[in-house]
Amino acid sequence: MPDVRGLTRFIDPYILLLFATVGLAAALPARGGAGEAVDGAATGFIALLFFLYGARLSTREALDGLRHWRLHLTILASTFVVFPLLGLAARGLVPWLLTDGLYDGLLFLCLVPSTVQSSIAFTAMARGNVAAAIAAGSFSSVLGVVLTPLLAAALIGGDAAFSAGSLLGVGGQILLPFLLGQVLRRWIGDVVARYRGPLSLVDRASILIVVYAAFSEGVNAGIWDEVGWRRLLALFGVEAVLLAAMLLLTCRAARALGFGRDDRIVVVFAGSKKSLAAGLPMASVIFGAAAAPVVLPLMLFHQTQLVVCAYLARRWSRSAPA
Repeated sequence: MPDVRGLTRFIDPYILLLFATVGLAAALPARGGAGEAVDGAATGFIALLFFLYGARLSTREALDGLRHWRLHLTILASTFVVFPLLGLAARGLVPWLLTDGLYDGLLFLCLVPSTVQSSIAFTAMARGNVAAAIAAGSFSSVLGVVLTPLLAAALIGGDAAFSAGSLLGVGGQILLPFLLGQVLRRWIGDVVARYRGPLSLVDRASILIVVYAAFSEGVNAGIWDEVGWRRLLALFGVEAVLLAAMLLLTCRAARALGFGRDDRIVVVFAGSKKSLAAGLPMASVIFGAAAAPVVLPLMLFHQTQLVVCAYLARRWSRSAPA
């Protein structure tokens, strides 16, 4: 009998839930009145999700991290400059390797902010600079709320292009709840921290609803006629090369800029990873009914980065100085 506990070290159980949700949407997509109800629930949960992000992120911690400005600029450049440039370079893979929809998803994942929780966890495991990882994740998340929609509109266009309606959607569902959470953090921050465990379940359930709504719309629009298993294998290969390139570039850049071992670990983990938790709701708001093929590359990349970075963190922890 397989060792399930050993398997979960390499496969995030939540990722399995996400793909199970995709399977549910493929078999039983929400249509008609049910579809409208699911879309309304997804909209509400996206606003709640970003409100909780705003209430959790400590502005003081982020400001305290400004003394590491060289490190943070390096990570931000990796997240919002180098990643997008590699994404744009991948345009040559269309149509012989990727479809237009999958390429849009690949480019979109290059535009989302870095992760917070997993970057901190892997930095701690590898015995790196955890305080800098917290600040780096905070900076990336805050800037991503504004930069990701703007970059998507500028580089992807089409469904991502800004109109008055899309501006209201991004502002009403993402930016406004986030800012409200930041404003109210003074009064509710302790409560949010105290109930972090139960509230994280709200986060995860929200994302599952967003995925179900997006893929229900995609199934109704015939997404699987466009995305077959050969395309998925090609996408996985392209994303593996993308992750390897970012890990190599961040490692080399951190050394060239003279960072110590602890800070190099932060640059590699925070500079090479992308946030599923922030990216999926953003894609739903920005792309609407066309979100399904866009979020698929992000889901696949997220699992790949977890497996590879977990291996690197364990390896670096064994080589850490006493």
